[in-house]
Amino acid sequence: MGRLNSQSVSEATGQAADLFAGIKRAVGMVPNAYVDIGTNSPAALQVLLSTGDALGKGALSRKEVEAIKLAISGVADCDYCLAAHSLAARKAGIAADDIAALREGRDSADARLNAIAAFARAVFTTRGTVPVEVVDAVKAAGYSNQQIVETLLAIADITFTNLFNRVNDTVVDFPKV
Repeated sequence: MGRLNSQSVSEATGQAADLFAGIKRAVGMVPNAYVDIGTNSPAALQVLLSTGDALGKGALSRKEVEAIKLAISGVADCDYCLAAHSLAARKAGIAADDIAALREGRDSADARLNAIAAFARAVFTTRGTVPVEVVDAVKAAGYSNQQIVETLLAIADITFTNLFNRVNDTVVDFPKV
């Protein structure tokens, strides 16, 4: 059981109930992280979902977003996000060996995913104070300024859930890695 408040999805009311219903329609379940975030702050869950929607409409592919989230969750050592995004990465078409490599900070078989994951790790571990060579490298791999900005958004998005799940000790409801 998590450290913060939690309630069953069926007990939710108001904005939390509405958000949970939308999540359940979209993915067939309400993951524990979303239940616990929404129980404590429906506003935070709304922002999180909106950010995910924005990333889904942006210039990064689903594979690229998942590679970023795996890379950051690996550095943060968030067991919940590693499990959730390993499953999401598989559904996005990333091979199992590549998922493990991205989680562990190793090179996958996909050079572009490696470039965006390395960029994300560098941004995260330096708190954004990256040398110009780091930006040049991700651009040399073919990433646009728009994709770089959206990578920063993906890092912010996954950093919030990493932090929440670490503070809350959210019960993992995805296959563990």
